[in-house]
Amino acid sequence: MRPAERSKPQYVARIERIEADARGGNVKVHVRWYYRPEESIGGRRQFHGSKEVFLSDHYDVQSADTIEAKCTVHSFKSYTKLDAVGNDDFFCRFEYNSATGAFNPDRVAVYVPLFFFH
Repeated sequence: MRPAERSKPQYVARIERIEADARGGNVKVHVRWYYRPEESIGGRRQFHGSKEVFLSDHYDVQSADTIEAKCTVHSFKSYTKLDAVGNDDFFCRFEYNSATGAFNPDRVAVYVPLFFFH
């Protein structure tokens, strides 16, 4: 979804419902927002992926005109199996409570690349 400031990255949201007025001229979307790590309490950590987002408890109603494009938010497992990751691919491992900053689950496995030197 289009941010107010063009210099910011597009917002990611899950469309929960679409509704239009009787004439169909005013289309609204009910969304559930995804947050990027830097938008959360605690900010981005080393283990967060560059395409990682958190499904939040933040719901909103927006004009359908703010939709810029379709993207896909994968589970982490599905994301790691993609042959090619596109600009419109993201992954989610956590749900995020925007009021408290709590994550569910509160722990996940962290994968660290190993380097061997001879």
